[in-house]
Amino acid sequence: MAISPLDPIAAETHDALASTATAAASAPTLDLEKRGYQIFPTLSPGDIKHMLRFGQARTYQDGEPVIEAGKTCYGLMLVLKGAIAMYRTNGLDDPLLFITHTVGQFAGEVAQLSGRAPLANGYAAGTTDVLVVPPESLRALLVAHADLGERIVRALILRRVGLIEQNSGGPTIIGARSQGRVHALQSFLSANGHPYSVIDPAEDPRAADLIALHQASGDDLPLVVCPDGAIKKNPTTVDMGRCLGMLPELSEDKVWDVIVVGAGPAGLATAVYAASEGLSVLALETRAYGGQAGASARIENYLGFPTGISGGALAGRAYVQAQKFGVEIAIPAPTGRLICDTWPLQVEMCGSYQKLKARTVVLSCGARYRRPSLANLKQFEGKGVYYWASPIEAKLCRSEEIVLVGGGNSAGQAAVFLSGHASKVHILIRRDSLAATMSSYLIERIEATANIELHTHSEIVALEGNDDGLKQIRVRNAKTEQETDYDVCRVFLFIGADPNTAWLSDCGVDVDDHGFIRTGFDVAKAQCRANFENGVYPRDMPSRAALETSVPGVFAIGDVRAASTKRVAAAVGEGAAVVSQIHQFLANLPADKRGG
Repeated sequence: MAISPLDPIAAETHDALASTATAAASAPTLDLEKRGYQIFPTLSPGDIKHMLRFGQARTYQDGEPVIEAGKTCYGLMLVLKGAIAMYRTNGLDDPLLFITHTVGQFAGEVAQLSGRAPLANGYAAGTTDVLVVPPESLRALLVAHADLGERIVRALILRRVGLIEQNSGGPTIIGARSQGRVHALQSFLSANGHPYSVIDPAEDPRAADLIALHQASGDDLPLVVCPDGAIKKNPTTVDMGRCLGMLPELSEDKVWDVIVVGAGPAGLATAVYAASEGLSVLALETRAYGGQAGASARIENYLGFPTGISGGALAGRAYVQAQKFGVEIAIPAPTGRLICDTWPLQVEMCGSYQKLKARTVVLSCGARYRRPSLANLKQFEGKGVYYWASPIEAKLCRSEEIVLVGGGNSAGQAAVFLSGHASKVHILIRRDSLAATMSSYLIERIEATANIELHTHSEIVALEGNDDGLKQIRVRNAKTEQETDYDVCRVFLFIGADPNTAWLSDCGVDVDDHGFIRTGFDVAKAQCRANFENGVYPRDMPSRAALETSVPGVFAIGDVRAASTKRVAAAVGEGAAVVSQIHQFLANLPADKRGG
């Protein structure tokens, strides 16, 4: 880890980082000690020469702030003379010096690819000359000099991974770990690959003092300390998005070439291919990039990964790749309405009524988690009932018996993953076997896992608990009509999803009987009878691209599309294929509508 021998403070920081990495997780993915040369590389004079034409030199005096956490960032900061001392804070302790960047090193992490605010503060150590490379120029550099770009991007990604594994560098959540809102914020940040830390006031008196200082109680909790030091009371995910720069201010005046609704595998593929081919792209995502696939513990049948890859890792790589090509990604950004009777097309944001304009819209909005009809289900969401299985949930059910409902591949992947943490996993399905709904390799793995038990013809009929969370469930066997109580505190629901298309009704996008969006020939086939009745024959009907909906310029891909193959690889393929159809649509627009 390239640290100046004349900087004993930085050397101590190096030792602290190394020891933290050793104890960070039971199976860490990043060894900071061994990979320090990749995380904090020192660039050669030749590398620096390449970078000079992409940035602008600035001089800072000793102690002057170079980087301010939570505020607009200039991008990557390369040290030409002097040094930048980097500090982070959690709102309770004094700022901690964690690294000093010397000549040839650069400050920044993956957020700087898209111009988001930094997570730490940097101060000039002595008179310091810095080459400021703004995000747009940084992206141009990565493309122009592939070898140098690879080393820079690797360093930025590894720095983010290191922050996540150390639970530092992001917002600090102050509240009881058992609180539903704490879990909701943890899940949101974790799903978006964002570092954070949690401090329970019952375990740390300083946290209790901070709560008392801000006179917070009840609905005010949890408190969240943002990287810039601002404190928010019981923030929503939208508040967190604003706090961390994940939800940027978007102009209603700009006309995007493509607005992608949904940043799952299909949407991210569209964003990457479209942006890499010169189109301006905005991706809007309601909760977290990667969609449902991003929550998969391990995907083992995706081409090119013989040992499998987690959905989060696959989605994270695609997310960074999209940022590299200049895609603007807004999270959380739920859409409320698609307006198709104007030009350009407009996407209205839910709640704010802000209207964003686009020449084309790609619908990759996937599906919403299906919820069983249980009277008090909402009471226990986040406090015993969960719709995904991430490491956060896995820690909660350590050495406990848990129940998982569902028989699809996602349920199988989650059961196998959770079996490594829970003492026992009970799988409930309504059918008599898993054969019709789950891949054979997962069935074999479940059968080979001693602490997984399958219950057929079974469903949950009641949930019992209190304000602290779920305490008991009642299960009915439909075949024997016998009901059994289980003293479990964790239930995972993987019972499928419904297409997220209700918000499209005002636009008239054609859907099938199940709510999935028709495209291409399916649109023509569905309208065929009505068209014949009105005297319109097939030869008179307008041509339509294979992935285009009933509304010109609006395309649908991935799980939300009718007749699509519900597989990650298929979604990525459609996301790539739709870009050529977008180019064709844009090329056929009248000159006055193509714009710039």
